[in-house]
Amino acid sequence: MNILLVYPTFPKSFWSFAYALKIYGRKALLPPLGLLTVAAMLPKEWNKRLVDLNVRALTDEDLAWADYVFLSGMAVQREMAHDVARRCQAAGKTVIAGGPLLSGEYALFTEIGHFVLNEGEPTMARVVADMQAGTLKRLYRSRDYADMTTSPVPMWELLDIRQYACMGIQYTRGCPYDCDFCNVTALLGREPRIKKSEQIIAELDGLKAAGWSGTVFFVDDNLIGNRPALKKDLLPALIAWQKRSGPLPFLTQATINLADDPQLTEMMGDAGFDTIFVGIETSDPEALKECKKSQNRNRNLVEDVRKLQGAGIEVQGGFIVGFDHDTEATFQQQVDFIQASGIVTAMVGQLQAPPGTRLVTRMWLEGRLRGQSTGNNTDGTTNIVPKMGLENLRDGYFWLLGAIFAPRPAYTRIRTFLRQFRRPKIRSPLDRRAIGCLWRSIYYVGILGRERWEYWKLMVWTLFRRPVHMALAIKLAALAHHYRRIWEEMAARPVTGPLILLDEMEKAEAAMRMGGVDVTVSARANGAG
Repeated sequence: MNILLVYPTFPKSFWSFAYALKIYGRKALLPPLGLLTVAAMLPKEWNKRLVDLNVRALTDEDLAWADYVFLSGMAVQREMAHDVARRCQAAGKTVIAGGPLLSGEYALFTEIGHFVLNEGEPTMARVVADMQAGTLKRLYRSRDYADMTTSPVPMWELLDIRQYACMGIQYTRGCPYDCDFCNVTALLGREPRIKKSEQIIAELDGLKAAGWSGTVFFVDDNLIGNRPALKKDLLPALIAWQKRSGPLPFLTQATINLADDPQLTEMMGDAGFDTIFVGIETSDPEALKECKKSQNRNRNLVEDVRKLQGAGIEVQGGFIVGFDHDTEATFQQQVDFIQASGIVTAMVGQLQAPPGTRLVTRMWLEGRLRGQSTGNNTDGTTNIVPKMGLENLRDGYFWLLGAIFAPRPAYTRIRTFLRQFRRPKIRSPLDRRAIGCLWRSIYYVGILGRERWEYWKLMVWTLFRRPVHMALAIKLAALAHHYRRIWEEMAARPVTGPLILLDEMEKAEAAMRMGGVDVTVSARANGAG
């Protein structure tokens, strides 16, 4: 049996890293880890082919070859996922779809006949059996969360790894926190489920065997969600692996309270983690209370960032504007925090209400749900009606982006970061890829870029003040170039609303699909029905 696995294109956005990837000499940031893992769950004798549309086109020959098409994606890939599904339908191909986008919005994908609505590990055996028997059902779901110890090593051999800037692996699923705007717990639960360290080592060995020598992204929503297991099992195993088979630098996502645990911070550095993405959201204590971001309250967030960066772990930050407690002063407060912290990758987005969250239900009950979340909270839109008003939010948002991504503030922030950053213990060796990145950065940023004067000032400053960070300075300049280009493109085009605007009846139906709750009953119970 021939199985075609298709991953839709990411639109150009802050998260696509399109302009930075051009400098890095890569076509995509990460491979589709979910599809690679599902491929490993299929019978070994089946033929599998991966088409990542971020790397290459889907051809008629691919479709003619396939007996079944597996499709996955995230909300930000919605439009291209519809395009792929319609093309498969026209070719008469049976599509089996899953992943975050399709699980939450399967009712809107009328061109697809079969869906896996949760994790693959507890479900795929039934799907395979029905495929073999010719009795595929429309919906597959399980009441149980996946046992991560049964998750297979992804099929790295389906990739052309030369086309990617990072590789991804996953240690945990689920997060112990329950932020109002985040749908991780709705999809994956609040109890972090973990793989054995032996599984992670096997995945890393597989990547090395495939020729990978770059950064590996632990895609966990919160790597430190189960600290005892991390300290006792995974990190010691990674430290030993780095000594035996490294070096490979790692990046991941974690909560800011990592800064409270110097031992864990030191162990993560020893294991190879040199970058973490942290959801900071805001420094306003009332807005943090509003969104139930308890782990960020009652602390000096700037000092926490400096602690981590001083320990050799770069902090990338997520920020949000549009909370009910936000005012016009919020935009300047966000700028002041970002500049003081030295967070170069500061992803600022307007508040959105994603599927499965308490926020989407609350917005519907209050009559403030405008439509679907785009899945890209940095695209200049929101699917809610903010209390400060849509126009005020949009104007403040675009002003904020200019205040942090224009060349001078962006490069000032890079120097702030480099002053406080300790050189990581695990570093990739200087190779032809790094040298190529240097020459492309000189061309695209140092010669063609509007920020070329700031670029050359940074290069000279780094050479004399922080020469050990020269490679990092080049990487950060490439990122700053990308953020600046995306900001300018966003500011130049008209802002559109959500993909689907809802009347009262559509709101109810969409909220039930997106939130996974019977909101009609909830509304009546609260006197709103």
